[in-house]
Amino acid sequence: MNDDRAHHQPVAPVRAGLAGRCPRCGEGRLFSGFLTLRNQCRNCGLDYAFADSGDGPAAFVVLLVGFVVVGLALYVEVTYQPPLWLHFLVWVPLAIALSLVAMRLAKGVLITLQYANKAAEGRLDGPQ
Repeated sequence: MNDDRAHHQPVAPVRAGLAGRCPRCGEGRLFSGFLTLRNQCRNCGLDYAFADSGDGPAAFVVLLVGFVVVGLALYVEVTYQPPLWLHFLVWVPLAIALSLVAMRLAKGVLITLQYANKAAEGRLDGPQ
């Protein structure tokens, strides 16, 4: 990743991540499936081996979707007091749908930010 000498126009990392596009050229697709990362960009040839989003997207999605769904469920409970089965029927599918959509967006953004900031694993320098 640090040896990248290709000449491409700068790409806005958040915009490219949300669109699921290559962090270098902004044109090629980042994903081959719903959450499966491609091996490389078909447009500029950038190798995506550097990309390791780990559990970061899942942590952000759980916090964000949990806040939204629990907040809405509490508001509906206090305001309308529907039966428990209606809560289950409404909030479980909503939580699943929001989680799936947010997971792809968060993974794309974290990978493009990782490229833009030249993030890599930490290394300890040994005695020389």
